Amino acid sequence: MEKTKYIYGPVPSRRLGISLGVSPIPKKTCNYSCIYCQLGRTKPMTNSRKMFFSVEEIIHEFDDLIQNNIYFDVVTIVGEGEPTLYLGLGKIIAEIKKRVKQPVAVITNGALLYDKTVRQELLQADIVLPSMDAFDEASFEMINRPYKNMIYKDVYSGLIEFSKIYQGQLWLEIMVMEGINDSDLILEKYLGLLKEIKYDRLFLNTPVRPPAEPGVNVVSNDRMKYISETLGGIAIDLLNSTGFYSEISDDYNAVISIIKRHPMNQFEIGSFLENRKGSDIADIFNRLILDKEVLKVKYMGYDTFRLR
Repeated sequence: MEKTKYIYGPVPSRRLGISLGVSPIPKKTCNYSCIYCQLGRTKPMTNSRKMFFSVEEIIHEFDDLIQNNIYFDVVTIVGEGEPTLYLGLGKIIAEIKKRVKQPVAVITNGALLYDKTVRQELLQADIVLPSMDAFDEASFEMINRPYKNMIYKDVYSGLIEFSKIYQGQLWLEIMVMEGINDSDLILEKYLGLLKEIKYDRLFLNTPVRPPAEPGVNVVSNDRMKYISETLGGIAIDLLNSTGFYSEISDDYNAVISIIKRHPMNQFEIGSFLENRKGSDIADIFNRLILDKEVLKVKYMGYDTFRLR
């Protein structure tokens, strides 16, 4: 398979292992425009569920890929925005589960969990990973920058309701940012919110890849360890992951297929190309720099590449 439209990877995930990704939505289509998003600002913003692509087309591509007997630990529905906006989500989960023994995970911002239909569709997944960055209405508007008329109370209530009925693994995630939501007072607020939710794991992330907005910074390792102990969570940035992988034979197209959904820094790209052997690594980097569709961002002392 030379080009994939909906299926990508497998890519390394510090939470899930080797993840085969499924992207059922168009680029940067989301109901949030989070200040920390590694894909940049959301465009377009929407809160309407649509059948962006046919289920049959996505599953056909999935079937083609898994015929190659590639190794993966989990199938992850996530893509380039918010996957619960995809109207065929429930059917996609069901069709994938017919085909593989590995668990099916859905990574979501959790915004649509107030929708009973979305909750029912997600019940089929083995693992659901919703975000819970905000702790009140003001922080919701400031951190997640939701689609108009979305209310924090509805989002949080939806998360509670889903946690009560879900029989799979519910893994929450909070993106922690220096000076924004890492104070002791805010940690107390998170503790109060977490008490109302039935969850299996809590992951704490920090923006190690270039965020959508300036002024969004990582918390220190020491602070993250303290936050992890306080909230009883696992710090993602302190976990290890294995390398990237692509079935696409052309080295440049392989890199593009990954950074379309998962930005890579210069060292990750270099390691990826070295493992494939025979690549002209300098040429690949030159092509990335000259490609008008690729954005190079200097962040934390090194270059990260993502699609514009």
